[in-house]
Amino acid sequence: MVSRVIPVEPFDLVLFGATGDLAQRKILPGLYHRFEVGQMPEDARIIGTARSDMDSDAFREQLRASMQEFAPGFEKDTLDRFLTHVDYVPVDALGAAGWDTLSKSLRDDVVRAFYLSVGPKLFSGIAQRLHENGLATPDSRIVVEKPFGNDLASAKALNEGLRACFEEHQIYRIDHYLGKETVQNLMALRFANSLFEPLWNSTHVDHVQITVAETVGVEGRGAYYDQSGAMRDMIQNHLVQLLCLTAMEPPSKFAPNAVRDEKVKVIEALEPVVQADIARGQYRAEKGESGYVDHVGNPASRTESFIALKAHIGNWRWAGVPFYLRTGKRLRARESEIAVFFRDPPHTIFPNVGPLHGNVLVIRLQPDEGITLRTTIKDPGPGGFRLSDVALDMSFADALGADVRAQDAYERLIMDVIRGDQTLFMRGDEAEAAWAWVDPIIHGWEERGDRPSRYDQGSSGPEEALMLMHRDGRRWRQIGG
Repeated sequence: MVSRVIPVEPFDLVLFGATGDLAQRKILPGLYHRFEVGQMPEDARIIGTARSDMDSDAFREQLRASMQEFAPGFEKDTLDRFLTHVDYVPVDALGAAGWDTLSKSLRDDVVRAFYLSVGPKLFSGIAQRLHENGLATPDSRIVVEKPFGNDLASAKALNEGLRACFEEHQIYRIDHYLGKETVQNLMALRFANSLFEPLWNSTHVDHVQITVAETVGVEGRGAYYDQSGAMRDMIQNHLVQLLCLTAMEPPSKFAPNAVRDEKVKVIEALEPVVQADIARGQYRAEKGESGYVDHVGNPASRTESFIALKAHIGNWRWAGVPFYLRTGKRLRARESEIAVFFRDPPHTIFPNVGPLHGNVLVIRLQPDEGITLRTTIKDPGPGGFRLSDVALDMSFADALGADVRAQDAYERLIMDVIRGDQTLFMRGDEAEAAWAWVDPIIHGWEERGDRPSRYDQGSSGPEEALMLMHRDGRRWRQIGG
């Protein structure tokens, strides 16, 4: 299978926070790869901005060094050509310095995109200065990274700040999970095949598990994480987005607002979560390894590094079907997946073969992107009738060919910004609806003063998470299994 590269229109991309970790690790290498395959036009320009006082040549050399680490295998000649498209302008994001120079650097006849790879406290201020300095043209776009707010009130304030300077169709709230190949293939699997859609409801689905497990801890970002936690950092955006794509109704067409309308309906239909359906945890120190409280420098921390919960969607399609969400740090393996468990067959015609197991459809997001369907077959050979579970497995690496480099999510999403396609980006009301569901959950445990349970590093999380499933007569899929 050969992927088709469709070039985008010429553009000026202004990258605020260009010397930061995300820009150097993901955004700029992603742009290089789009240039490498010919999707970025020869007259495209990337203008890095930050407070650091350096010239364009110094910035290019910094980027060249970053590429050694974050884009290994690059071709020197291609990188040299790419760097001719890169400039740098020192700008004080909330002051006056540098804005005139930046304005003179931009062209009037191409798409303008402003990527805010900075902390959310700077979003509204930068948007205001772009507007005041005349940089926010009717055809410009602004991209903001998560976290989009810390609660419903702050999300509303951010939306108001951005909308004061840009129209909603110009605002791109990025969630890199939505740029993953398998996430988009979930929509193709559901809506481009007649096989699954008739079964995609409470009549045939027993439950759904959505897991995002990480082996890393919070060291290096402890100050931020201790003010956020797994609920705000992962559930409110990444996992809720995965839930929406799994549960939403078929949109009338594959267009930005049609897709996002259906996602908002899912979030608004989420029922309140009771305390008994929540399990929170912190990884403990052990065997010479520091624990969560050491990494955040707060021995009294009540912030969770792990959370599991059971959610219900109050609509006809999903009435009575639980959606189990779980995410955590320092777990057994790095793994992200959506697993749809179909109901067991209502009756078995095979005597003495033990219980039959329902089919399970697993959409793997990382590390090995692909789709697996568990089915039941007869064991080969004579001597009786025995049944076994086997997997029909499709790996994107195999489907695309071992010599094809997997496209990073940021690459796709940045090109979507240039194309003006908002399908894979959160709308303002979508972000607010997610916070409206999450806020009461957080307020509940904060008011009670609940402390997260401790769990071993390299495990599957605290015992309470296992009990959450066991009470319902179900089991989590094994992490790293």
